Amino acid sequence: MYDWDEKPELNITPMVDIMLVLLAILMVIAPNIVFEESVMLPQGSTSKQVEKLPPVHITVNKEGVVKVNKEIFQLNAFADNFYNYAKKLNLKASVLISADKRLDYGTVMSILSAVKQAGFTEVSLATSG
Repeated sequence: MYDWDEKPELNITPMVDIMLVLLAILMVIAPNIVFEESVMLPQGSTSKQVEKLPPVHITVNKEGVVKVNKEIFQLNAFADNFYNYAKKLNLKASVLISADKRLDYGTVMSILSAVKQAGFTEVSLATSG
């Protein structure tokens, strides 16, 4: 006779084993799958070459001597002299300011301000590290 109060038990252990094997297979194969989609790119202009502008290096030592590329300026007259010197340079060039860490913060910011007023837009301060 059948006992109606008895509930059937599901044994899910074989199903878990199969899923773990499938997961392991997927993990081994997945890095090797390469999806490649062919894309038609438009034709670019070959007549205009991109020109690489040389950067402008500004170095300030602890005595207040400012060196722009190979030109030397005094700190107290740097703003006016650099404005005139910048007319010879390309304003799209990047400017890198290297200042001695013993200099006053205001001194470095006045040099940065003079460079910005001359028309340069890509200006950065150099650090060690």
